[in-house]
Amino acid sequence: MPITKTSEKVNINNRRIINGVDADVIQLYPMKHMFAWTAYNVGNSNHWLPTEITMQNDIEQWKSADTLTEDERRAFKTVLGFFTTADSIAANNIVMAAYKHVTSPECRMYLLRQAYEEAIHTHAYQYIVESLGLDEGEIFNMYREIDAIYNKDAFVLSFNEGVFDGNFKTGTLEADQKFLENIVVFSIIMEGIFFYSSFAVMFGFQRQNKMVGSAEQIQYIMRDESQHLNFGINVINTIREEQPELWTKEFQEKMIGLIRQATTLEYTFAQEVFPKGIFGMNAESFKQYIEYIADRRLVRIGLPVQYGSTNPFPWMSEAIDLNKEKNFFETRVTEYSVGGTLEW
Repeated sequence: MPITKTSEKVNINNRRIINGVDADVIQLYPMKHMFAWTAYNVGNSNHWLPTEITMQNDIEQWKSADTLTEDERRAFKTVLGFFTTADSIAANNIVMAAYKHVTSPECRMYLLRQAYEEAIHTHAYQYIVESLGLDEGEIFNMYREIDAIYNKDAFVLSFNEGVFDGNFKTGTLEADQKFLENIVVFSIIMEGIFFYSSFAVMFGFQRQNKMVGSAEQIQYIMRDESQHLNFGINVINTIREEQPELWTKEFQEKMIGLIRQATTLEYTFAQEVFPKGIFGMNAESFKQYIEYIADRRLVRIGLPVQYGSTNPFPWMSEAIDLNKEKNFFETRVTEYSVGGTLEW
């Protein structure tokens, strides 16, 4: 779109998440959506790279015939198989759908940061696979071969069809609800529910002092994803305030139905992939945990609790907080060029 020449100053009240003014360029001031600017700065402060985390102990444990059981090896690889696809789907949605239609400059700034973080996550999975010498074809093709992974991915991708259409535009009730639905699916479902069985499994390894380098990377990824989730919740709630006509009873009921469907897909994934349970987590506890997570997501966007389940994995609430006693920067690779040491 061409930039329109005008002497009129930007009116902050005309800035909205979608259908706002001044969307051609990113002009941060005057700033309205402060939650996005805060998230952008938090993301910068939390910057990390997978290659800064040592994998030596993981390599030794993976090569050892005695350290890991066959069930543990299968669970580890299956979790990686889901993760490798999921973050690329999330990144595509940001770059090819969400960013195009968001008109809030500060939200666009965070979306750029979020897209980069999704790239870091994809890098992390490749780093784990390569470090351990896993069969890349096996891991990266699991979404085609394991029904429980395919069903989750197919469910999410089915909500991209309209928003990815080159002719899609916001500005009508139907289109704006379609866009809002996309944000609910990717923030609440993809990042808020579909990752959490796999997170629990990886932190189960960590609690057993197994595959701790891989688990540490997943811990940083979970921290990023929690920030993505919080940003998405703020976007949903802000759109509800700016365009309350979108949040109809019918739309709310549809979102509840989608979240219930996603909850079933997630605990079915856990039950099918970890049929014997792992690290004391069995099928029933996975089901209870995912229902507990789903209720928390529903409440945060103003929708009623559906399950009333309690948290069977209280340690998961602690897993998101990186160990305060550990100096992460002590583990960083220091042989890189910064500032004036760069060679041009």
